[in-house]
Amino acid sequence: MNSLSNVPRVPRRMPTGSPFVVLIIVVVVILILMLFARNFFYAFERVDEQEVGVQFQGGRIKNVVGPGVYTDVGLFVQIVRVSSQAIPFNVQDEEIITQDKQRIGLLVSGDIFRPNISQADTIQALWAQYRSIYLQDELARNRMQDQARQAMKVCVGDRTFDDAVVGTARDVLRQCIDDELNARAANFGLRVENLVVPDVILSGAVQTALDAIVQSRLETEKAAQDKLRADAQADAEQALQEGEIRIAQSRIQEEARQQTALAELEEQKVAAQRAVIEAERANELARVEAQRLVIEAEKQTELLAAQRDIEIAQSLAIAAIEQAKAQIAVETALAELYAVRPEYVQLLIAQANASALRNTDKVIFTAEGMTPTLVLPGPGIVPTVETSPQ
Repeated sequence: MNSLSNVPRVPRRMPTGSPFVVLIIVVVVILILMLFARNFFYAFERVDEQEVGVQFQGGRIKNVVGPGVYTDVGLFVQIVRVSSQAIPFNVQDEEIITQDKQRIGLLVSGDIFRPNISQADTIQALWAQYRSIYLQDELARNRMQDQARQAMKVCVGDRTFDDAVVGTARDVLRQCIDDELNARAANFGLRVENLVVPDVILSGAVQTALDAIVQSRLETEKAAQDKLRADAQADAEQALQEGEIRIAQSRIQEEARQQTALAELEEQKVAAQRAVIEAERANELARVEAQRLVIEAEKQTELLAAQRDIEIAQSLAIAAIEQAKAQIAVETALAELYAVRPEYVQLLIAQANASALRNTDKVIFTAEGMTPTLVLPGPGIVPTVETSPQ
């Protein structure tokens, strides 16, 4: 047993056809192929809404694309995403000297924006120089903060203390910094928006001096205002007196004007009354004349009527005379006839009597001088005719 234990053992070799070895080799080959394949294609790479895609081929920019999903195959192809979101920044500088040698400090803030899809030419032109700025927010923020400090110094250095600090001059200063900073940012293909100057920083000594200046200005302005108020009061008093004088003059002028107007009205009234009287007189004369004419016409008419009546009466009288003459002539002729022929008169009397009797009449003949007695018949009465003389 001892001899066998001293015999050296030969290590066993794994068979070359082992599946484990094959698996390892395959994995390594796949990894190598994937590493190399990444340089020859990319598939389903997504560019979000707030991004811009920069497509490369052979180390050069092939295209700049907007949001979407992209796939490309080629030699050393690649897509890089550039964010188009705002990068906020703020910068403070407490050592800025104005044109009149005053020291102030400013706080400036705003938003930085990289080129978007509408500025694809800018990305292609400046990518080589400012690739790191387009891809790293902090680097872009630091670069713009430096440019903002420079713009602040330029704008404040061109202005006096009052032009940079007091009143609406701050907005003019903000616009200057905005324009200056955007002019500088354009060199990098960037732009700055929403820039504000929220605070102006003053040292204690400057603040004290400014307070004194402000107080002095206030006192000066107050004195000027007091003087203006006194002048205004004097002017008001003078204006009041002048106004009272003008009112009195106006009252006198108004009274004179009213009196003149009343006199004119009185004259117009008298003239109107005179015209009315003359018109009434003329009307009365016309009425009297009309009455006279009417009376004359009536008299003339009456005269004509009287003349006509006289003429008619004369005509009637003549006619009556003629008629009377005619009647008298007949009667005269008859009277002459009766006078000449009495027998004719007796004949006419007899004819008249005869014509007066009717068949029922009774005739009683009595002697001359006798009066007949007539007894009307009645019950128990016998008609008696007494014919004896009286």
